[in-house]
Amino acid sequence: MIGIVMFAVALLMLLVGFPVAFTFGGVALLFGVFAEGAEMFAFMPFRIQSIMENTVLMAVPLFIFMGIVLQKTQLAEQLLESMGKLFGGVRGGLAISTVLVGALLAASTGVVGASVVAMGLISLPVMLKYKYDKSLACGTICASGTLGQIIPPSIILIILGDVLGIPVGDLFKAAVGPGLMLIGIYVVYILIYSYLKPEAAPALPLDDDVKNKREQYTKALIAIIPPLALILIVLGSIFAGIATPTESSALGGVGAIVLAALYRQFSWKMVLDSAKETVKVTAMVFAILLGATAFSMAFTYTGGDYIVEEILSDLPGGATGFLILSMLAILVLGFFIDFVEISFIIVPILAPVADAFGIAPVWFAILIAMNLQTSFLTPPFGFSLFYLKGVAPPQVTTIDIYRGVMPFIIMQVAVVVSILLFPAFYGLS
Repeated sequence: MIGIVMFAVALLMLLVGFPVAFTFGGVALLFGVFAEGAEMFAFMPFRIQSIMENTVLMAVPLFIFMGIVLQKTQLAEQLLESMGKLFGGVRGGLAISTVLVGALLAASTGVVGASVVAMGLISLPVMLKYKYDKSLACGTICASGTLGQIIPPSIILIILGDVLGIPVGDLFKAAVGPGLMLIGIYVVYILIYSYLKPEAAPALPLDDDVKNKREQYTKALIAIIPPLALILIVLGSIFAGIATPTESSALGGVGAIVLAALYRQFSWKMVLDSAKETVKVTAMVFAILLGATAFSMAFTYTGGDYIVEEILSDLPGGATGFLILSMLAILVLGFFIDFVEISFIIVPILAPVADAFGIAPVWFAILIAMNLQTSFLTPPFGFSLFYLKGVAPPQVTTIDIYRGVMPFIIMQVAVVVSILLFPAFYGLS
């Protein structure tokens, strides 16, 4: 039972607020030495070396760099303004444009924090100006910003591909259907909501719109074409088999620099600042990975994995019971801890059991990725909620944000359930 106690202590320390990487590493060291002695960690340097030489994980810093560079090109601002004018005449049009822009930003940058902050700064004041319901506006922005978790190129899909031993290109292809389903459900919800409560999402007054329709569509196309081109370069090269995800991430980094030049935002200072921010984020991810590696090694040596596997294998309902319980566990843990920790600690424990049940690994990975996306919205520690609150006007309260994300959490859970019940519909069976 040492492994189970170790797991409980790590979770408790995370909830108290200890740094993630040091929590995992410290708990592993303490319990590992107690159970097996210091010699248990003799192979740790070889594990670290294998992580550093992993070519799949090289895509993580490159995609992060791509996203940070694009964050500095005012791409989100131009997209939101153009799409807002395009859909402004429709009830709920500003909210719909926010969802579509969120999808484009997800597919071109994949940086959740940057998307939520950008749309919070640009879209939220406009929606409030035109008397949009505060909860609807906040919920739409938070949910749209988290689309980067499931729409490729997604950092979480790269991490899951490495943890589960699945080609990242296969995960990218498999995630397209669920991502489009989520976008469609968001748009339908906004249309129905604005139809039932017209005062909650009014159309823009006609005089505030662009008089010349041709000019309106031209501006929208100019704003949409650059990120679409980048999406085609990055994802198209993977899906066509021309490049691996790691190679395409390098293409994405170059494409982001080209877009920065097109938007006249290029400077060597911008490149240096982007590189520094990339190093910070990448160091955080890999520090957690190293701590999680030590933790999983100690957990395995103390027999914790066998106990968990035995418990999960004996669940009523077989594979279905295991999937339901594991998805519920990830959903609940997502309320309190980050997706990176869940990916590196929880998923390796669940993976052998899923394999024993014969569950398709790509299907299992997409279920986890969709579930982890929900963790960005769930109170009290959903990161999207913090990002938006940090840039929201004073009249927007935390309760407004919490109330606004609830319908979107329900929609995300509904999509997870649909993937669980009808994997063939998404081509995942």
